[in-house]
Amino acid sequence: MMPDQSKLSPIMNPDGLLAMIGTSPADNIEGYDTAVLWKSEIIGRQVKEIFKLKQFLGDIEDQGVLFGPLSLAAGWYKNILQTCVTEPAETLARILGATGQGPDLFIQQNEWIEETYARLLYERCGVFMKNGHFDRSKAKDYIASEPEQQFLANTMREFALLEKGYHSRGMTRLKALKELLICLVMVVTEQPIEKGKLPFKPRKQDELDVNKYLEQITIRLENLYNANAFDIKAYSVKATGGRIGYSRYEIVENSQLYASSLRYYPLPKGIEANGKILYLPFPLVNRPEIYDLDKGKSVIEGMHKAGYLVYVSDNGDPGYEESKLGLGFYGKEIHDNNLNIISQHHPNQEINVMAYCMAGTLIMPYLARRAEERMARGEAMDIRKVVLMASPTKIDDAESGYAPVLKIIREGHDATLMEDLFGDVNIPVQVIESGMNQTQMGVQYHVASGFYNRALDYKAIEDSAPFFFWLSHGRMFPARAHKEWLQKIFLENQIYRGVFCLPSTEPELDGQPVRMEVLSEAGVTVMDYRGSRDMISPGGACVASKIWGQTPEHHLDNPPGGMNQTVEKDIGHIFVVSRRLLAEFIDTVTEFLGR
Repeated sequence: MMPDQSKLSPIMNPDGLLAMIGTSPADNIEGYDTAVLWKSEIIGRQVKEIFKLKQFLGDIEDQGVLFGPLSLAAGWYKNILQTCVTEPAETLARILGATGQGPDLFIQQNEWIEETYARLLYERCGVFMKNGHFDRSKAKDYIASEPEQQFLANTMREFALLEKGYHSRGMTRLKALKELLICLVMVVTEQPIEKGKLPFKPRKQDELDVNKYLEQITIRLENLYNANAFDIKAYSVKATGGRIGYSRYEIVENSQLYASSLRYYPLPKGIEANGKILYLPFPLVNRPEIYDLDKGKSVIEGMHKAGYLVYVSDNGDPGYEESKLGLGFYGKEIHDNNLNIISQHHPNQEINVMAYCMAGTLIMPYLARRAEERMARGEAMDIRKVVLMASPTKIDDAESGYAPVLKIIREGHDATLMEDLFGDVNIPVQVIESGMNQTQMGVQYHVASGFYNRALDYKAIEDSAPFFFWLSHGRMFPARAHKEWLQKIFLENQIYRGVFCLPSTEPELDGQPVRMEVLSEAGVTVMDYRGSRDMISPGGACVASKIWGQTPEHHLDNPPGGMNQTVEKDIGHIFVVSRRLLAEFIDTVTEFLGR
């Protein structure tokens, strides 16, 4: 309960102000290491059980000979359940999915609370700002006089209302925002808190310099206020104008296949072509602009400087028709279409492939099938070098590092329910994000807190806008492809085991398992570029260069592209957002492709 305002001390301190809020979900008093969406999990389990009950009743209804009159009763109960519960749930899920919203109303309300909390932080910071800087004399007046103390108490009540309405606990985005509120309270009172951890305290500093610390958090708040960047997603939209991408491109004529298309990035003026083509497929759930965020943060810019003509496969935003397309389309037909067009535009030119994350996972069996098809026609393999960026190809419960992820999928994923709810509208971004939260411990908090921590430098705020726009504007996962991805690639590890099937233009290969060993015979050279800190694609899973292509055990006598290469760096999954790390990658890749 909020304390009686008449008992407020005439000289307020940060702990006293924060105590007015009381304990809330933003405090993570439980000590969780990730965001815990406990209400969503409870409702999710209940929904699963209801749909299982409907299926159970339907099974009894269908076996009238065995169950007799009981089957009639089961059918009657099933119809009631279907009419009153499951059909409305399916309809609502389709509406929300088709309009780009998540099906979880708790998460939707959480997002509203986060947005409102951020706006309120901006407004309350503004009370103490003058010409873009914190007005200390005004803050002192608010602490010393009773009417302004009442204002501060009301402010705490406002934040308390938002915090206590939050539906998740643990390492959440709201916790990161709460740390900014703590900073604001400390700056207003000009003293650090005595209870709890100091937000953004320098790690390497043994003894705290209070004045320097308060100065730094003041600058951080000033920068966030002046950029209006407390709400990271809203800031990214405003700062980018809703558009990201550094390099100019054009959609190749007649390249559209359902929602997918092929982008061509022409060389900038003054750069001479080296005679080679670089083809970049892309994962299904993201926008390809991660290849081209900004100047100095662009894979495409870096490869242009090396003289490569660049083509990027854009899967597009999936709709109803795309919901029916599986990995045979996204892992074979798209690439056949794109590479045929590229070959027509650039006959007899060398084509290299670079692929990121799941795009790299799927490109490996594609290249093997392509090699099989060309061998069947008596043709040499036309793609001899492939660079994989954080692309898992071995997914098991052992050394791959995916055991926790597989456990979550086995225990929590219900393929039938997902098809019932999203089969026509594809898997919403919010559902994908919820799954990522379970596999990347604390990702919600750490991403937001990292942004606020770097806000000590105003330039860092501006510099991060394109990435955060990309991060917060993902794409839905095509429904059938999602089902096949989890079942075939993750649960069954089909690519690594050599039993993954793809369609083919050659009748004898159509629908047959891809023979991955053919990559060695065809002279394909593979580079894995992986990170030791990558939680999404652990290094133990990114092993294509260890098992396929020109390995020490299986290789041509004189492979055209040399031997495979495995590069492991002290990096995370999305290393291309760092100018330094990207420059290192470009140097390594151009050397590999150029040999």
